This record gives sequence, structure tokens and C-alpha cells, in this order.
Amino acid sequence: MEDKQIVALFWKRDERALRETDRQYRPYLTRVAHNILCDRQDEEECVNDTYLRAWNAIPPHEPVRLSTFLGKITRRLALDRFAARTAEKRGGGTVPLLLEEFRDCLPEQTTDRVTDTIVLRDALNRFLRGLSSEHRRIFVCRYWYADSVRAIARQQNSSESRIKMILLRTRRDLKHFLESEDIGL
Repeated sequence: MEDKQIVALFWKRDERALRETDRQYRPYLTRVAHNILCDRQDEEECVNDTYLRAWNAIPPHEPVRLSTFLGKITRRLALDRFAARTAEKRGGGTVPLLLEEFRDCLPEQTTDRVTDTIVLRDALNRFLRGLSSEHRRIFVCRYWYADSVRAIARQQNSSESRIKMILLRTRRDLKHFLESEDIGL
């Protein structure tokens, strides 16, 4: 079933929308949650919570790409769950490692967070549009989906050292780009 048909079922409040969404997107959503949480039970709960959030959000939203819409929900839920878990344990994991990689190229939080977020989002989108499709794919896999370097290397039929170098150079280029845009570090 195509996304438009599934979204139409959501709009009709037909529970088949949930079954079709699960059938089509469970592996993808589980991967998104797994890359952040690495815990089967938490992943399962995030995916199930994604379905509930989608049910409550459609309508009024009418996503153009259902996979992106669902992926964003799952990612947000997984990050929230990870934050709650690490607040209790004060442990490490994938997300702090990813943030550490970005430490030198992203600006510090300022008082006007909303404006800063919009400006940063727009700058990141311009930066990503300027990358080659391969480098953009690698960057998004690492920093959006939280894929490991090893997994990205397998996907790209490349060596881990090459992927690490592309990521390093891309972060460096991002830092220079943000500086040229007067987005303070």
C-alpha cells in the first residue's frame, strides 16, 4: 500500500492505517530507535509510541513522505527516552559520542533558542545541499540515523577509515561554513 493510501486511512480514522504502517515501516523505525537506544524493549516501545503519535497527529497533519514523518517521531521519542535513561544512570552511549564529534563545529546554546534553532536549521540545510550526494548520505546516516561508522562503511562499500575521514572533513567544512555565516561557536 502506498503512503497516500495509508495517510487516507489515518484521515478516515481506520485502524487498518496502523496495521499497514506497521507492516511497511516497522523495520525502518526499529532501526532508527535501535541506533539511539540499543535496547530491544525500549526500541519496541518507541515504535509503538510512534504509531500512537501518528494516529493523534494525522489529522490535522498530512505528511507528504510518511517514512520521514514517522522517522522524525521515532527519533524524537528515542532521544527523549535516551535522555531520561542517562539522566538516571549518568551513563554514556551513542548520542553523547555523536554530540562530542560536533562539539567544535556547532554553536553554544544562547538565550534566544528559537531564533537560533531556525537560523541553524536553515544554515545546516544550505550546507547539506552543497555536499555531494555520497557525502550527504554518509553525514545523514551518521548524525541523523546514528548509524555506526562500520554500518555506513558496509552500506557504501567502503572502508571505515575512508568514512571516518569523510566525516572529519565534513565536520571541518561545516565549522567553516557556519563561521562564514556568522553563526558563532
